[in-house]
Amino acid sequence: MSAGKILVIGYGNTMRTDDGVGPWMASAVASWGLDAVESMAVHQLTPELADPIARARLAIFVDAKPAEERGSVEVARLEPSDAPGYSGHLSDPRSILTLARLVFGQSPRGWLVTVPATDFSIGEGLSSTARLGAAEALRRIAELIDREAAIEPGPSTTGRPA
Repeated sequence: MSAGKILVIGYGNTMRTDDGVGPWMASAVASWGLDAVESMAVHQLTPELADPIARARLAIFVDAKPAEERGSVEVARLEPSDAPGYSGHLSDPRSILTLARLVFGQSPRGWLVTVPATDFSIGEGLSSTARLGAAEALRRIAELIDREAAIEPGPSTTGRPA
């Protein structure tokens, strides 16, 4: 990963229907072909991700969340943990941001985008709930990318589908 890029990490199990929405969205963002953005589709968050995260200027994590009755896409700002130690448990993006800071001395601004999901059964593809949420989440990710480009101008982010 080139220094200072925006990193989108979609994580989840693509063999568990809607749980695969994170990797699906990372692939969709990659298809935009933006020079300032790198996307990674991963099964789970692992310590190896701390290196590319530490070199990014912004990290956007994308995951599925069980949908509530009228669930919607959520976008939440993330900060590394203030805890002085590292627990070794990497099931959440904050832990990876913390690890990047502890090992590499820096971590980027972070955001978590969660997409409502209703079907976690074995299978491929997305439910209608996850597909609708993914469309909204892609718009929200595009807004985060555009906002970051306005803060730190870099390679053009134009040419991305709206």
